[in-house]
Formats: sequence, structure tokens, C-alpha cells
Amino acid sequence: MQNPFENPGFSMASLTAAINLIPNRYGRLEALNLLPAKPVRTRQIIVEEYAGRLNLLPTRAPGSPGTVGERGQRKLRSFVIPHIPHDDVVLPEEVQGLRAFGSETEMEAIGGVMARHLETMRNKHAITLEHLRMGALKGQILDADGSELIDLFDAFEITPETVSFELGAGGTNVKAKCSAVLAKIEDNLKGEFMNGVHCLCSPEFFASLTGHAKVEKAFENWQNGAILINDVRAGFTYGGITFEEYRGQATDANGNTRRFIAAGEAHAFPLGTVDTFATYFAPADFNETVNTLGQSLYAKQEPRKFDRGTDLHTQSNPLPMCHRPGVLIKLTSA
Repeated sequence: MQNPFENPGFSMASLTAAINLIPNRYGRLEALNLLPAKPVRTRQIIVEEYAGRLNLLPTRAPGSPGTVGERGQRKLRSFVIPHIPHDDVVLPEEVQGLRAFGSETEMEAIGGVMARHLETMRNKHAITLEHLRMGALKGQILDADGSELIDLFDAFEITPETVSFELGAGGTNVKAKCSAVLAKIEDNLKGEFMNGVHCLCSPEFFASLTGHAKVEKAFENWQNGAILINDVRAGFTYGGITFEEYRGQATDANGNTRRFIAAGEAHAFPLGTVDTFATYFAPADFNETVNTLGQSLYAKQEPRKFDRGTDLHTQSNPLPMCHRPGVLIKLTSA
């Protein structure tokens, strides 16, 4: 009896196309499109810094001329792109007797089982990518267990900036604190431009900010206080910064819940930049993907020993990157 998974519809190319078509329903940073995807052909990227301006060095075919750097002091930094594999299995019980359902063919029915598995796996990759991207906005990219993968501030030899909003004191000039954040970001753009500043806040920071006497007064003066009866957690602009409550969290392999933003903290960053943010995707470690441009996700399947099911393998090789970590400002409520 022919194994249905040998059909070309379940090849690496077909499954990879299928998992990339599944929409990413998780991630505020995905919705903001702050760190757009940039596929690369290698497992490493090299970032060049020249006079404060950072440029990614493109790959070239063997024998072709290299890019010409500008004269002056330059620094090259190399970053290894993380490899994130995830496996699952389609058991015989899941596909047994599927031909009897309605008018579906066997391949259509098995394709539905495969699609359900791919969607679950895709969602796990999505929340993992959100975690990595949030780390890039904080300047410290962490693994699932909380260990450090890359400290961008150390890599770029930059001292991280923190602004204490002192929200516990009723007399604090919150607008002046916002101006200080804007000034720090603008000073570190290094020739880049922006069209605004966004700030993702922990629930504790957001509550302290909106409950501050100076901020509440501003709400009353805006549309006669109509904003006070609405849900402003989606974001409001005050002092030139759009503040938004962010509740991103996930559990690790041990069942521990990890919040993406610590209690009482917030993180501000510029919007509308050209090349300050990116998410680099490396190719999978398959024979078929050697020297190809990386995709956000890959999927592949093979039969188990004695044909006792089908192993399903997915992987992603992402590296969210901020090329100018100086524009990443941490805010604290204390």
C-alpha cells in the first residue's frame, strides 16, 4: 500500500509554502511591522559601523567584486543567527479512516490533519519570534530559558540609557520626562530619521502613568475628558510619545511564565526609521536550502521507523536586530 505522505504535496517545498501561508495571529511587534524580514544566505551577518552609520554587508557570488567601504574608522561586528527547530508527529490514528468523511479525497483529508499540526507549530514559532523581537527592543536578546543570546549594548559598546519617570511622586513633571526620552533618541539616531516614538509599557507602568495627577489633567483637557470613559490601553500620545500597554508573556519548557517586559518598566523606540531595525532570516540546514535566501519558516516530514507515523519538523532561523541600540531607552516608574 502506497504511503500517502510520499505524494509531492507533502514535499519540503510544499510544506514550507504551506506553513508560511498560515497567518501570524500573535505579536504586537508583528502588527507594528517594526522589524521587517530581511532574508540572507548565510548563518551569520556582519554589520559595519562607520561614523555612527551602520550598513549590512551584502553577500556576493564567488568571483564577483566586493563592496567598497568608505575611508575612515570602521568597525565590523559579526552575529550568529539563532537556530530554532521544533518537531511534532502525525500518528496513524489521526489519518485512519479519513476517506469516509464526506466527499474528501484521502489526500485532502490528510492535508487537513497536516495543516492543523502546522498551524499549532507555526503559532509556537510566532510567540518565540515575538519574544526575540521584544528582546531586540530592550537591547538584550534572550533565549527561551532566560539565558542571554546577544547583548546589543555590549556588542556595539554603548551604555544603555534609562529614564526614571518617578511616577510615585505627584509633583513629577511627566512631560519633561518625555522630552528627555525624545532627546536621547534623537541624539542617537546618527543620521537616521523617524516619524514618531512608541513606548511599550508593562501594566504596572501604564497604570502608574495614566493615574498620575499631571497625566489625568491632560486627559480632562482632551475632548472634555471623553478619553477617560474609553479603553486607552491601546495607546495614547502624551508629551510626544505614544504609550501602549503590553502584556506579552509565554511559558518556557519548564512551565515557568516569562513576561516580555518586567513589572514597572517600559521601553521606548523610534518609528518610521529606514534601516535601524530588521529581522534577518537564515536558510534552513537542509541540502535543498544551501545558498538560498532564508525564509521565515521551514517544514519537512519523513516516515517514522516501521512506518509508525510521520515525523514533522519545522524550524526558524531568525535574528531580530537593532543597528542603533542607542535609540532604545528604558523607562522606569520608580
